[in-house]
Amino acid sequence: MSRSTQTLLKLFSLLLVAAVFACGYAIISAPQEPAPTPAPTAVPTAEPTPEPTSEPTPEPTPEPTPEPTPEPTPQVITISMVGDCTLASYPGIRNFGNSFENVVGSNWAYPFSHTADIFAADDFTIANLECTLSDQQGWSASTFSFLAPAAAADILTLGRVEYVTTANNHALDYGQALYGDTCSLLDARGIGHSGDGEGSLYTTQSGVVIGVYSMFNYYTNAFERMPEAVAALREQGAELVIVAAHWGQEGSYYQTPDQTTLAHRAIDAGADIVYGSHPHRLQPMEKYNGGVIFYSMGNWCFGGNTNPDDQDTAIAQLHYQRQEDGKLAYAGITLIPCAISSVKDSNDYCPTPYEEDSEDYARALSKLRGDYSGPNSNVDYSFMHQEG
Repeated sequence: MSRSTQTLLKLFSLLLVAAVFACGYAIISAPQEPAPTPAPTAVPTAEPTPEPTSEPTPEPTPEPTPEPTPEPTPQVITISMVGDCTLASYPGIRNFGNSFENVVGSNWAYPFSHTADIFAADDFTIANLECTLSDQQGWSASTFSFLAPAAAADILTLGRVEYVTTANNHALDYGQALYGDTCSLLDARGIGHSGDGEGSLYTTQSGVVIGVYSMFNYYTNAFERMPEAVAALREQGAELVIVAAHWGQEGSYYQTPDQTTLAHRAIDAGADIVYGSHPHRLQPMEKYNGGVIFYSMGNWCFGGNTNPDDQDTAIAQLHYQRQEDGKLAYAGITLIPCAISSVKDSNDYCPTPYEEDSEDYARALSKLRGDYSGPNSNVDYSFMHQEG
């Protein structure tokens, strides 16, 4: 190997050694980057397990407080009484323009048109029927005789009358046959009735059984049988007993001693009510021994006079309340003063209540209370029987 070649090899070796040395120095001298700390593996933070939300314990639903059971409304029974119902004029004036027949015609609802609502609201209405109802032709020996057509019975049904007494001095004006027609017509319409010395029971729509015994003072045997008849009605189931008496003096505002004696006897025998008629005038009422007495209820729908000098009349209502033992006990009176006509200067046969603050109202009420002091009326029929 030539000398130059050797020199080149030595030089190359030196350069190689130097290069190796430099690289090693660089590796040693260079600051060592710390090995990166591996990021810790994030352990997922567990969501805290929520405490179970406890549903609020519901408040216990209070048991509803039961509504107090209302006390049952006590049953109250109302009985209405009115005076004479004479549903015709007497023969001598039937053709007059102001007679009952010509004023009323066939408008059977008219006579009670101002009071039917009052009677519709009660349990029982009683009147004195002082005429005959029949379509038969009849003849009467009496000047004052009253015959109405059969259809006139509708006046009572439309007027809400439940019962009539026929124990009076006009029941037989046209004889027994036509009186039989009257009773049959009343039966057909469901209107209770009783004649002289008769008693009957009537059951109201509210279920109350009412007994009525009727008597006419021209026949004293009916009065003598009265205590026994009242007891019989009680035994038959009557809860209330009415004694209907046709008695007293016509035109008088005051009862006679006989009326008082007989009325007291009826109450003592067990009657609850004494209902009087015949005087054509209002007479006093009286409370006696647990009963109530009306000595006369006067006129009501009265065809017997075209222009009476006294138009005062009334509706008397007695109230009875059902007790715990089932019996009915007296609970009060309502008095409704009325006129027999809706006009003052004549009789239009349409009974009408008076205004409460009127002089007429006070006067009629005073007759029922017994503090009226006017003179009796002079009922004189002599002009009807003039001789010559």
